[in-house]
Amino acid sequence: MEDIKDIESSKIEEYLSKLGDWALNKGFQLVLAIICMYIGMKLSKLIVKMIRKSFKKSNMEESVASFLLSLIKFTFYAIVFITAASIVGFQVTSLVTILGTASLAIGLALQGSLANFAGGVLILILKPFRVGDYIIENDKQCEGTVVSIDIFYTKLQTYDNRIIVIPNGNITSHSLVNVTAAGIRKLDISIGVAYDSDLKKVKDTLYQVVTENQYYDKTKEVDVFVDSFGDSSIKMGVRCMVATENYWKAKWEIQEAIKYAFDAQGIEIPFDQMEVTLKNKDV
Repeated sequence: MEDIKDIESSKIEEYLSKLGDWALNKGFQLVLAIICMYIGMKLSKLIVKMIRKSFKKSNMEESVASFLLSLIKFTFYAIVFITAASIVGFQVTSLVTILGTASLAIGLALQGSLANFAGGVLILILKPFRVGDYIIENDKQCEGTVVSIDIFYTKLQTYDNRIIVIPNGNITSHSLVNVTAAGIRKLDISIGVAYDSDLKKVKDTLYQVVTENQYYDKTKEVDVFVDSFGDSSIKMGVRCMVATENYWKAKWEIQEAIKYAFDAQGIEIPFDQMEVTLKNKDV
């Protein structure tokens, strides 16, 4: 037992002696590395502080700003540490290679999650839509009001109060329609009238219905026109501008008012009909 203890103590002394010799030989490099780390840390904190101020001025989302600042801080600290290690004499090439390989392996394993994460960051930074907007995602034709934008997923609430959860990677890799991005929308209504109708009377009636509606924007022009000629009717078009939040109310009210006005003016709205002729056969 005493021999084993003597061997262990001699090994420890040997290691300490080698460490002391190494420290003496690398004394200048150690001091230089410590100074480099001190200056590098201070400089990194100053740069991160400046970036944080710029993020606040740009009104960036807090979650995205926090993540980006952490990533930038980690990157600066890693650069400072690797620089100090190279000053002392450590071979950092292999360390960088190992870190790169590990990062690649992790990235491949979490490819889908990273794509969703990157998509969430892009959405929060570029802001193609915000919470409260009504969007239509053109890949799966999912649509609804945006209720939350998370790092990995975006949640939509449909008109019948369902919640749709869409991965952010899908949103950023496909086109979408932001229905409520603008404060005003164009309301476009098409209606058919009989070929023997008085077109001037029809146009006057449509114009009156729209201009009497409470929701249409009185600062914009109202267009009433012949849109096309169908098989059994003349297609009339009506266009006006309404506030985005009143779009559906305006459409429903105007269409109902058109029916009542046409009935009052004797204007026919044709519809497809089928005639059945019965033939009696003598038995």
